[in-house]
Amino acid sequence: MKKIILLLLVITFDSCKKEAEPTENQPQHDETAVAVSGQELFEGKGTCTACHLPDQKVIGPSIAEIAKTYKEKNGSIVAFLKEEAEPIVDPSQYETMKTNFAITKKMSDEELKALEEYILSFSK
Repeated sequence: MKKIILLLLVITFDSCKKEAEPTENQPQHDETAVAVSGQELFEGKGTCTACHLPDQKVIGPSIAEIAKTYKEKNGSIVAFLKEEAEPIVDPSQYETMKTNFAITKKMSDEELKALEEYILSFSK
């Protein structure tokens, strides 16, 4: 009888432990941290929100439109922000955007990758 009670206690305690299993929909920590850093740059140092909103065209295209276009055309946002690639979203707005390259060219590659990660997060 003691063995049965002991066995039941062991089974009860064993079933109570909770293990978190990673899911497919959970973003990896590094990607999230990079995207958060990119958002901070987008809204702060980059002053991008003056012309770009998440889902609405203001002066420039929306972030969602930028993300969709770069994903579909396999373009590099980093190269564009370094002025090493042609505009692919709305070339007619290029002259307006050109003035901001003074800001983006001073950013490190890490900062530009964070901006790219943040923008591309709108295509998921």
